[in-house]
Amino acid sequence: MDAVWWAVILRLKAVWQALPPVTRGIILMLVTTVMFTAMHAAIRHVTKELPPLQAAFFRAAFGALIFLPTIFRSGFGFLRTERIGLHLLRAFLNAASMFLFFTGLAVTALAKVTALSFTSPLFMAVLSVIILGERMRIRRWTATLLGFVGMLVIVRPGFIELDTGSILIIASSAIWAVKMIVIKFLLRTDTSLTVTGYASIFVSLFALPPALYVWQDPSLDAWMWMLFIGVLGGAAQFLLAEALREADAGAIMPFDFLKLVWASLFGFYLFGELPDAFTWIGALIIFASGSYIAYRESVVARKERQTAAAQAKQTA
Repeated sequence: MDAVWWAVILRLKAVWQALPPVTRGIILMLVTTVMFTAMHAAIRHVTKELPPLQAAFFRAAFGALIFLPTIFRSGFGFLRTERIGLHLLRAFLNAASMFLFFTGLAVTALAKVTALSFTSPLFMAVLSVIILGERMRIRRWTATLLGFVGMLVIVRPGFIELDTGSILIIASSAIWAVKMIVIKFLLRTDTSLTVTGYASIFVSLFALPPALYVWQDPSLDAWMWMLFIGVLGGAAQFLLAEALREADAGAIMPFDFLKLVWASLFGFYLFGELPDAFTWIGALIIFASGSYIAYRESVVARKERQTAAAQAKQTA
């Protein structure tokens, strides 16, 4: 029986490797949209019992469990790096973003949280100009500004009271964007496994003191939910990194909008929440803007690779 299963696994592996990289990236992206949304729904559920800061710690700590097979198979070699300072910075930003996100998620409708989280690429586009010195032409600036207009459509300041949850989610998205800039630097030298591994370790350490400050003894049910959240979140982060390694962001990011579809379904079925028209309209504007930015970045990156290849060919 074991031989049969092993043959099936090898066959599936061969089929997977035969797929074009873009197809593999899209499939991985589709899987991560379901995983992230399921994780957010589980967080919303468990924060009815546990403080969000404590839930964030368990998310990070249990997320590290996905690395146990790697450790058993080849030890801690995947943690080899010469950029420990950047890993610490990335983890600190990750912890701060997660604290804000979990706290906002505990008090905000699931679909609204998902819609506002789409602002992260917009913040990242602006920060890429400030920190990385990247150039943005008028079309990308226009797309970015329209994306922020979409954010205003969702929160409608001046028309309805600006709730604390929305503010926390937007702040979390801004910090997440800074974290992604740091990850861009790290992936120039380190593998996605190394980056994700250090994040799990260091975020757990940063999250522990705040969790101890608000600590409540979890029930058995809460323990099981937090184990589920941690493993699912860690696996989703790793698969997302692999998806981005397989294909350009411009090719796979349009599928990220499915998170809002799953969030609406989870929110209605589990919490009786129905997103209003403003949430859908604002999310579509934000997502279209973010997708265009990702597309333009992939086009620029492709041209740079072609230029570098042509120059290398001339030199050779």
